[in-house]
Amino acid sequence: MIPRFSAVLNSSTSEVSFGKYCYISLRNAQAKAKVQRNEDIIHADVSKSKKAVVISCKRNEFNHFKGQTYNKFKPITLASKGWFHKKSKGDFFTINNTVEGRIHEEIKGIQFRETGLDLSIADFLIKLGFINPTEIQLKGIPSILKGRNTVLAAETGCGKTFAYLLPIIHHVLKWKKRINDRPMNCPFAVIVSPNRELAQQIFGMVREFSEEFDINAKVIVGGHVKRQILNPEFNDVDILIGTFGALSKLVTTGIYKISMVRHVVLDEADSLLDDSFEEKMNPFLRRFQFNFTNDHESGKFPNGVQLTLASATMPRGASERLNEFIPAESLVSVKTKNLHRILGNVKQHFMRLGHSQKPGELLRIVKSRSKLPVMIFSSKTETSQWLSMFLNENGVECLNLNGEMPVEVRAGKFDEFIEGNVQVISCTDIGSRGLNTVQVNHVLNYEFPLHIADYVHRCGRTGRLGSSGLGLVTNFISGPREIDLVQKIELAARTGAELPNVNGNIKRLIIHRISKLSTP
Repeated sequence: MIPRFSAVLNSSTSEVSFGKYCYISLRNAQAKAKVQRNEDIIHADVSKSKKAVVISCKRNEFNHFKGQTYNKFKPITLASKGWFHKKSKGDFFTINNTVEGRIHEEIKGIQFRETGLDLSIADFLIKLGFINPTEIQLKGIPSILKGRNTVLAAETGCGKTFAYLLPIIHHVLKWKKRINDRPMNCPFAVIVSPNRELAQQIFGMVREFSEEFDINAKVIVGGHVKRQILNPEFNDVDILIGTFGALSKLVTTGIYKISMVRHVVLDEADSLLDDSFEEKMNPFLRRFQFNFTNDHESGKFPNGVQLTLASATMPRGASERLNEFIPAESLVSVKTKNLHRILGNVKQHFMRLGHSQKPGELLRIVKSRSKLPVMIFSSKTETSQWLSMFLNENGVECLNLNGEMPVEVRAGKFDEFIEGNVQVISCTDIGSRGLNTVQVNHVLNYEFPLHIADYVHRCGRTGRLGSSGLGLVTNFISGPREIDLVQKIELAARTGAELPNVNGNIKRLIIHRISKLSTP
């Protein structure tokens, strides 16, 4: 029973009791206020203890549970909210796996022959171990087979390369039967890649079909372009694959003729359509006579060129920027449901660290997972090189891959990692685009990227179609711009929304940021 105020004031004992009573009342009020604040912010349908933890945090009060929703009229409390303060070092949170198994599974019950591919190709795919198409393949292959200009926009590691490569092979086989007097170095298809490693990878995939179907492919990359111009080779080429710079120079000099080209593919299109490429890419694309649509079903050799764009982070407004070469309304967009969303099969761990803490933490993590392949990403070439030397000096064999390496040094580095000769590779974003790293189950962002598109591509090096087990991404977070991006990722994970600003146009974002900083 609560004592009356009059009784409390009449004795010292009562004064002590009243003080104790006030203290307990204050604690109870604070506890109720805290509970009320949590209830105002977090609205779960059932008891949290019965739900799976989607976001687990160092401070449990910030955990997020499956099915948990938020009041749209009140702010959402983030685990990373206080990370701008230096005292937050040592804090962390993890976005856990939200799906059972892999999100890139083939669609059971549907075979490749149902996509419209030639039966001989569908049967050969079975021999290679590909029975059922993935979502992007099921949607994309029929569109390209019908001659439509197609945008393949899908999450990383879901089989986009096959989605455009198989229809091209299908068409090339038919055209070769009808055209016998094609000149040397006069391909039917041109596939453009932003880097040599991806170009070599695509070439390797085409080569799987070469002997079976008499498909002739050629890959050209930078480094020896001058030699190829002075001493060119002439071959029967059906599919020409290469980096943009090498292709542009060899086409301009007439070493390769494009009069018979009927397919142009821009792989990792967001990178190739970035403003930094625009001055060079536009003259190259103007060489091709793109059509609104091509009638491939008639069996005739088409009059115009068909365009395919493929990427995991397709820039918004890409169709408008291509309007100079092709009618924007002719582009058919083929998307998957997980595009621009957090990958549910990849666990993502975010660690708030000081700059001086990062080397020691890196060494601890890499040594604890010494038998598992890991890709370490840095934003700067200097950091990537230093990390490779640091790890090698501390007993961890590590390769380095960056775009500033001489061609002779860079050649074969990635293959050595893919083949398992070395388990650790330190690289810049040159290793994040399109490469098929099915054996990698751990990606570590030593320097966290400053753009969502780069983060999406880095995460895509693990948890890919054909990989074993679920993927893991570890992120070291230090600078204020990194924290700002992490908060956007965490908010998307809590609300189930798309990741913001995934437009891939890095140069435009940088210019926009500089203009904002310079505005008085």
